[in-house]
Amino acid sequence: MQSYYAARAPEYDAVYLKPERQADLRSMEHWVSRAFVGARVFEIACGTGYWTQFIAQVAVRLAALDCAGETIEIARSRVPGGKVEFVLGDAYSLPALAGTFNSAFAGFWFSHVPIGRRREFLLGLNAVLERNAKVVLLDNRFVPGSSTAISGRDAEGNTYQDRQLRDGRSYRVMKNFPSVPDLRAVATEVGACVEVVQWEYYWGLEYMANPT
Repeated sequence: MQSYYAARAPEYDAVYLKPERQADLRSMEHWVSRAFVGARVFEIACGTGYWTQFIAQVAVRLAALDCAGETIEIARSRVPGGKVEFVLGDAYSLPALAGTFNSAFAGFWFSHVPIGRRREFLLGLNAVLERNAKVVLLDNRFVPGSSTAISGRDAEGNTYQDRQLRDGRSYRVMKNFPSVPDLRAVATEVGACVEVVQWEYYWGLEYMANPT
C-alpha cells in the first residue's frame, strides 16, 4: 500500500476531477470545514493534502500524518507555511505529539484498513485524543460505472481493486466498502456513533471517542 501511494502521488488528485462527483465533493468540503471550526485536529493518512487544505482554514491546530514522503511534499504545497505540522508515520502506531487533540480526521483511509484491523486502528486513534473527541471519517461508496471494479475478495471479506498507473505499473489494492450498519457498529464499538451521512458517491461518519 505504501509503495503504491508513493508511486501514485503525482497523479492521485485526478480522482477528485470526475465530473459526476463534483456536487458531492462541494457538499463534503463544506461538511468537513464546519466540523472542525476552532478544533485541534490530528489528520490520519493526509495523502496529498486535498482535505488538509480545508481543515487548515478553520482549525486552531492541525497535525497531518502520512506514511509516504512523496504525498506529504505535495500536501505542503497546498497550505500556507507553518499552518500545518506534517508528520511521517504509521497510522497503526501513531506518534506522541506535543499538546492534545480534541478532534481527528481520516479521509479515504478507512477503506484500506483490513476488516480485522478496524478496531485496532480506531482504538489507537482514540488513544491520542481527549475525552469526547470528535472523529470524522470520509470514504467512497461503491457505485457501478464510476468506481473501479472489484477484482478479488479474501477469506476475511476484504475486497480488492486492480489499479494501473499512467506509466503502466499495476497494483492490487485493498478497498473495502462498509455498509451503514457496519459503520454504526464499528463506531459504537469504539465510542459513540453521532452521525452517518451518505452522498451519492461517498459516505461520512462522525463518532465521539473516549466518551465520559
